[in-house]
Amino acid sequence: MTSRIFAPGLLDGQVCIVTGGGSGLGRATALELTACGATVVVAGRRPEPLEETAGMCADGRCEAVACDIREEDQVSSLVDGVLERHGRIDTLVNNAGGQFMSPAEDISPKGFRTVLKLNVEGTWLMTQAVATKAMIPAGGGKVVSVTLSPHHGLPGMVHSSAARAAVENMTRTLAIEWARFGIRLTAVASGHFATEALRKYPKPVFEGVARTVPQQRLGEPEEQAWLIAFLASPAGEYHSGSIITLDGARDNWFGPWPPPGGTDEEGKPLAEERRPKP
Repeated sequence: MTSRIFAPGLLDGQVCIVTGGGSGLGRATALELTACGATVVVAGRRPEPLEETAGMCADGRCEAVACDIREEDQVSSLVDGVLERHGRIDTLVNNAGGQFMSPAEDISPKGFRTVLKLNVEGTWLMTQAVATKAMIPAGGGKVVSVTLSPHHGLPGMVHSSAARAAVENMTRTLAIEWARFGIRLTAVASGHFATEALRKYPKPVFEGVARTVPQQRLGEPEEQAWLIAFLASPAGEYHSGSIITLDGARDNWFGPWPPPGGTDEEGKPLAEERRPKP
């Protein structure tokens, strides 16, 4: 399998870790990175979907490793194992994450801590382990952390809103601190994508979500995978400390433009009637 977008062998010789690689955006990322020539290690809590991802990737260049990123010893073992087998880690994709829908007043302290532990602490544990064990000794590397769009509040997910904002600020800060080591860190704020993750939400939410996007469609998983492959490539060398929002303009507006009822008979957006110049 080859990439639809990038030149053959673009990432030849690179070694990448993708957390949450057993489904959805993580799986699409692993497929694209291997199609570009990279060796990819997909990590997650459940071995079966990880093995399925590995079997779908190009030329056996993907391996599956069970790892709960919330557990420091498991993270350390994962990183040590990748270095023992492959000798390097060029790109870490912090894709693992999760949340649940709930009114803020009904979220228990335990539920809030659970979401922060996965999305913030898990991302930190992976980032620090890869940086200190692989990238700092090697003189460089790239970290791409997946967050969420829209940024102007996610009602029903206050815990995830707090967690993803923390990861974005952590990305900005580490991009400054670790620039002296040649480490580049970027976050990708993902909007609504056509993955199985959306289907766990109530049916009206799932069916209506595309209508909230100005482009009036969901993103395709490979569209995010292409962006991450670009960042992992030489073209991504000057990207660091930035948050790239990939959401069909959802961060800028809610729904289509013009909005329903906001057009004239010809379908043109309504405009203010201006007085003629004297």
